[in-house]
Amino acid sequence: MEKVSISAVTREGIGVKGALSQIRAEKKVPAVVYGGHKEPVSVTVSVKDLEKIVKAGKNTIVEIALNGEKELALVKEIQYHAVTDNPIHADFQRVSMKDKMDVVVPLKLEGTPADVTAYGAIVEHILRELEVRALVSAIPHEIVLDITPMTINKGILAGEVKLPEGVELITDKEAPVVHLMVPKEEEEAPAAPAADAAAQPESSSTKGKKDEEGNLAKK
Repeated sequence: MEKVSISAVTREGIGVKGALSQIRAEKKVPAVVYGGHKEPVSVTVSVKDLEKIVKAGKNTIVEIALNGEKELALVKEIQYHAVTDNPIHADFQRVSMKDKMDVVVPLKLEGTPADVTAYGAIVEHILRELEVRALVSAIPHEIVLDITPMTINKGILAGEVKLPEGVELITDKEAPVVHLMVPKEEEEAPAAPAADAAAQPESSSTKGKKDEEGNLAKK
């Protein structure tokens, strides 16, 4: 299992005005390390270390060096600034390699079904993540699903996704993951029905003749 090692420093001056601005000016990010039957600790980590973790992939085990000790953790969340997209806070959850955890893993599609080429079918990826349970050492970065054998008439449910060894599905087995859609052909608009001659407005010449005939008939 891949592991990323980083360093953290206990955060001072919590609640002091301007402290967070100073931290971020130093290219650091405030964070918290919690869980593992220990008290939460507020720390700072470098932006560069966070970038290393993100690059390594989701559910990467992080070894945090803090106060002369090393702890294992998973990143539970990284918050980003809405405008600058810079990281502004991170949450680390302590873990043990002997424990099982429930985590969310990205689902990646691979391959091209024959019906896409033959009928112009469109792949609709409905469920993009699966919740699974596994030992920390067995948690995958992603789960790859080969959709090559798919057909228009048969989609794939969560329970049909092949999981890595030691990984148990938590997501509902009947949840639809992916299926193929065939775009409907545009129907031609029906031609306007021919107007009934009897319903057409009378021309002045016709009306005149009818009046004349009517007057003659009365005479």
